[in-house]
Amino acid sequence: MVIHFRDTLDAVGLAQSALAQTALARSLDPVYAFLSVTEAGLYHITAELAREAEARGGKVGDEAYLRSLSDRSERERASAHVMRRLYPELPADMPYVSFYPMSKRRDESQNWYTLSLDERSRLMHSHGITGRRYAGKVQQIITGEIGLDAWEWGVTLFARDALDLKKLVTDMRFDEVSAKYAEFGDFYVGKVIPG
Repeated sequence: MVIHFRDTLDAVGLAQSALAQTALARSLDPVYAFLSVTEAGLYHITAELAREAEARGGKVGDEAYLRSLSDRSERERASAHVMRRLYPELPADMPYVSFYPMSKRRDESQNWYTLSLDERSRLMHSHGITGRRYAGKVQQIITGEIGLDAWEWGVTLFARDALDLKKLVTDMRFDEVSAKYAEFGDFYVGKVIPG
């Protein structure tokens, strides 16, 4: 497994080209490629703004909503938490890595995109609480690829102990948002080779 984290799509292309020129590349047999960008979910902000719009007699997408969304998004984007999500530092002390793609279900009886914004926000908040139990043991990097790949998101997990990867993914499977609405692709697991 080869993972590139770069600031731009062009920089990813340059990294791929550089790898292709190495002796290692002659030994690789690529079977899967995945292109995505880091992202930070804003469910909580959009859900709050939707409630505020309703309370003032407005609606989602009106001028006041869009102005508030712009202001809140800018403040959120500047926060240390969001900056760590958008520009993650790879952990030097977590050599085990797992990657898998995932999407939200669109089945007739379980369609993530037909849930209300409040419900999606509640479910994602609960999902985050499950993940935070592994803070310090597992670092996650969430990337989005809607429009870039058949999947919607990529999840890259780093850990000191490979069993923590298994434990986290198992706990997440029982989390309501995953149990009802998640579809998972193949999992790729490896160990970081310092280089």
